[in-house]
This record gives sequence, C-alpha cells and structure tokens, in this order.
Amino acid sequence: MIAIIKYNAGNIRSVQNALNRLGYNSIITDNKEEILAADKVIFPGVGEASSAMKYLRDKGLDDVILSIKKPMLGICLGLQLMCDYSEEGDTKCLGIFNAQVKKFPPNEKVPHIGWNSFSDIKGELFQDIKTDNDMYYVHSYYAEKNSQTVATCDYIKSFASAMQKNNFYATQFHPEKSAEVGTQLLKNFLEL
Repeated sequence: MIAIIKYNAGNIRSVQNALNRLGYNSIITDNKEEILAADKVIFPGVGEASSAMKYLRDKGLDDVILSIKKPMLGICLGLQLMCDYSEEGDTKCLGIFNAQVKKFPPNEKVPHIGWNSFSDIKGELFQDIKTDNDMYYVHSYYAEKNSQTVATCDYIKSFASAMQKNNFYATQFHPEKSAEVGTQLLKNFLEL
C-alpha cells in the first residue's frame, strides 16, 4: 500500500492521479497507523511552511514522519519541510535533511514556475533519467545545496533539486507534473 500524507497543503490529488496512471493504488491519510503500515509513503504539497508544520505537529504527524522506515518521497513543500529550517514563516522543520530553506531574491522573477533542467544527478531515484530532461517547478523558496543533495537546478542560484538520506527522498520539482521523465522518477521510487 502507498500512503499519501494528508496535511495542510494542496496538490495531493494530482499525485494520487499520477500513481493511478502507473497502476498503483494509494490512500490519502493522516492516520498514523496507516502511514506507518504503508510500503511507501509520499509527502507532497504546495503551501506555506509554518502553517503546514503547525498542522503536522498538532496531529502528531511530525513524529510519525521521523519514525518511517520504508521509502518516503517528499515533493516540493514536502522537501522543504524535511529540511532543518525554512525562512518562510521562520519555521523549524523536521530536520531530516541538513539544509536551510531560503527565499529567492525579491528582485528576480519569483516564483520559479515552469520547466527547468537539473544536473549532478546520482542515486537510484534517477535510474534511466538523463540531465537533458526538464522537470516542472513551482516555488518561491529553495533548499541550499548540502551533503545530501542528489540533483541540482540553476535558477537565480544553484539549489538542491533533489535530496536523499537513508530511506528519505525528496524533490523540489513536481514529478507528477513532469511528463514522461517525472513518471520514470515516480516509477523508480515505487520500485525501490
């Protein structure tokens, strides 16, 4: 079973639709037991960091996420909340990845919306994916590059496009909106 974590964030249904297209059943849940019993967990989201973290803490989902032993994939806001800290709302996050989330400079074209390439890819998440492919991004905040970065993207500055630590994976881009290459990445995650 695949659990998609339900919390105070948008874009969750599009992830479920992408999984359905791949032939996988999933549940959208904030039930601790269902999340911990899942074979894979996806932590997607579009939203604001401080209110999303407050929801996770109020529901006890912060501790649940930290105790997940199966493969887990954070997407967009999910990646940012898996970092140590976000400037958005001055938010202490989950601390899975040793990274700070910063706001893009206001004098640039922000948010970063649209297709962009990535580089420096490594790891099983990117099996059969080349760096000449583009992924779809929508974000105003970015995670700084760090020792757990497994892909980078250049937009205004170079940032962590994907990260991995043990069973935790995360992408700043939206694989569920990134056509064939995003489908391949989701397939790679689901087959871990």
